Amino acid sequence: MEVLNPITTKLQGLSTSDHASVVSMNLFVALLCACIVIGHLLEENQWMNESITALLIGVCTGVVILLVSGGKSSHLLVFSEDLFFIYLLPPIIFNAGFQVKKKQFFRNFITIMLFGAVGTLISCFVISLGAIEFFSRMDIGELDIGDYIALGAIFAATDSVCTLQILNQDQTPLLYSLVFGEGVVNDATSVVLFNALQGFDLVNLTPHNGLEFIGSFLYLFVTSTLLGVATGLVSAYIIKTLYFGRHSTDREVSLMILMAYLSYMLAELFYLSGILTVFFCGIVMSHYTWHNVTESSRVTTKHAFATLSFVSEIFIFLYVGMDALDIEKWTAVSDSPGTIVAVSSVLLALVLLGRAAFVFPLSFLSNLSKKSPNDKIDIKQQIVIWWAGLMRGAVSMALAYNKFTSGGHTHLRGNAILITSTIIVVLFSTVVFGLMTQPLIRFLLPDGKSQPSTAVSSHAGSPKSITVPFLGEGQDSLEDFAHQDLNGGNRLRALLTTPTHTVHYYWRKFDNAFMRPVFGGRGFVPFVPGSPTERTSPSITTPFQ
Repeated sequence: MEVLNPITTKLQGLSTSDHASVVSMNLFVALLCACIVIGHLLEENQWMNESITALLIGVCTGVVILLVSGGKSSHLLVFSEDLFFIYLLPPIIFNAGFQVKKKQFFRNFITIMLFGAVGTLISCFVISLGAIEFFSRMDIGELDIGDYIALGAIFAATDSVCTLQILNQDQTPLLYSLVFGEGVVNDATSVVLFNALQGFDLVNLTPHNGLEFIGSFLYLFVTSTLLGVATGLVSAYIIKTLYFGRHSTDREVSLMILMAYLSYMLAELFYLSGILTVFFCGIVMSHYTWHNVTESSRVTTKHAFATLSFVSEIFIFLYVGMDALDIEKWTAVSDSPGTIVAVSSVLLALVLLGRAAFVFPLSFLSNLSKKSPNDKIDIKQQIVIWWAGLMRGAVSMALAYNKFTSGGHTHLRGNAILITSTIIVVLFSTVVFGLMTQPLIRFLLPDGKSQPSTAVSSHAGSPKSITVPFLGEGQDSLEDFAHQDLNGGNRLRALLTTPTHTVHYYWRKFDNAFMRPVFGGRGFVPFVPGSPTERTSPSITTPFQ
């Protein structure tokens, strides 16, 4: 018995530790359920959304935990950037690509890339310069040029979920597609820029190193996109060729989910941008793979991806709300509350300025290339786009933790100041700017005016939960360009005058002639013996006209 006592004691200690973890997870899951229930009750109140609800519940829970623990802790889990980037972010970004209305996204692709890529770089530059100018005069510790540029990348990452939940993509398709597309490309650009900065010596920067950095950035952008497209095409070819649905729809669903996640992990394995890869993988899988599976698998995968994304978003904002009261960080900066207020105010002002520095000039440039007044972005829409990108959220938090903490803990005072300031900016921008979004849009766009030239009709008879935004109603057909004569010399003129429409015209011809016969897609009917309904469902498998 004397020999067993130490072993028994150790096992009891492990059991106590495991029980504490189980209790924490039970409480956290219960809070997630509470967020969903309260979000449902607030469904008709467009002033609130799941993000704000989860943040506020997280803050309230943090206060309770702080009181119960005697001021020792305010959260149930310790934040890990690996948890965020490996498990929570992939389903959010993949679902964004999977659900995107491709017609609108690619019709406005040039403008979206201007805002999402070029605009993010401009915003990062403005925020970095402002941080250098102001923070060098404040008592926040030693920061090098890499820290300042990292701050620019962190606060250039937007979170436009509040605006997207209020905008109507059928009434304002141009505005919705620009805000949505820019948000995703912006997140990807911010993460690519942040990662590219980590491997360069910015203190001893030379013109050669600058060109090398630009080349590295473009390499990450292009190769990440190509990897996502390739993975999506492989999944489409495998499912189309092997007909998994004739035996089990579970295999189809499992393969789609695993291939989507594999694309993200392959990007991380090769030090590429997982966000870009999984986003374009989602677009390709919605265009080809999704149409190659049986009808039951289509409904299942649509809701599975949406559910995983929804839960991940709530998880992130709930934790951010709890972590806002983390005693460790506030203890480290307790001697300088004025500095925290000053740093947070400067960061908010820089976010406002950095956003304005590219939205209005790039909108002007975009309008120069558009001849139809309905395709141009008027000043009211520009203000909505500017406002939509002021919210900061999960990506900013994750990048800040990655840069200024170690294992979720902050040890240096300067890093603690920047982390707490980031939390304040995220909370303030999400709650305050989010609550002001509804009245602003009602004031600027009272009629929710639609753009006839880009409007996308919805299937009026489809239930809200079943309507799939990337299905047939949102697809272009070759008849859209039937009035255009694109033979001979007219091709070059059409390319110069209407580049997006012309490229889209030739892409659809190439897609129908070469891609669909190999990879399947809309119009492909999986062979399922004994299931004639799989061949005749008009709402799902209507062939491309």
